Amino acid sequence: MDDKEMQQTDTQSPDIANEMNINSDDNIPGTNHLNDPVAEENELEKLKEEIQQQKDKYLRLFAEFDNFKRRNAKERIELIQTAGKEVITSMLDVLDDCDRAEKQIHGTEDVEQIKQGVQLVFNKLRTTMQTKGLKPMESIGQEFDVEKHEAITEIPAPNDNFKGKVVDEVTKGYLLNDKIIRFAKVVVGK
Repeated sequence: MDDKEMQQTDTQSPDIANEMNINSDDNIPGTNHLNDPVAEENELEKLKEEIQQQKDKYLRLFAEFDNFKRRNAKERIELIQTAGKEVITSMLDVLDDCDRAEKQIHGTEDVEQIKQGVQLVFNKLRTTMQTKGLKPMESIGQEFDVEKHEAITEIPAPNDNFKGKVVDEVTKGYLLNDKIIRFAKVVVGK
């Protein structure tokens, strides 16, 4: 080989070497490796560990929420079962008065005294219910309102002032803390 051919192969060999090196990138010299297997394995291990930690957190959170739901359901059942306890306890005094009135009815012949005793029991019952937030609904003479009243029947109004108004109340309506708990059953004038 003469000197000219040797110079041509020397100048071509670095280009050929870069083209032949499979570990090279366009921007990185061919002597560097594209992927470092040790760093890749460490990163993979870190990701697996992070995924495992997230799974563990998820399972703990799910179990905690499940326990919360069970505890909440149990407390709710207990609350429903004992919700009326306060009202029932306050009504026991009225029940005791009813028992005493019943004994008096059988033991005395004085009708006026019996009436007074029964009236006292009724007044105590009404007062006890009012302290718990119960109020009777005033309906007679009021405009008929479907939000408050349930019309049983319509009758001819005794005068023009009662047209479209409540003439009679068959069953009294009640409000508990200003919320309707029973609609008044009424007769409406037409």
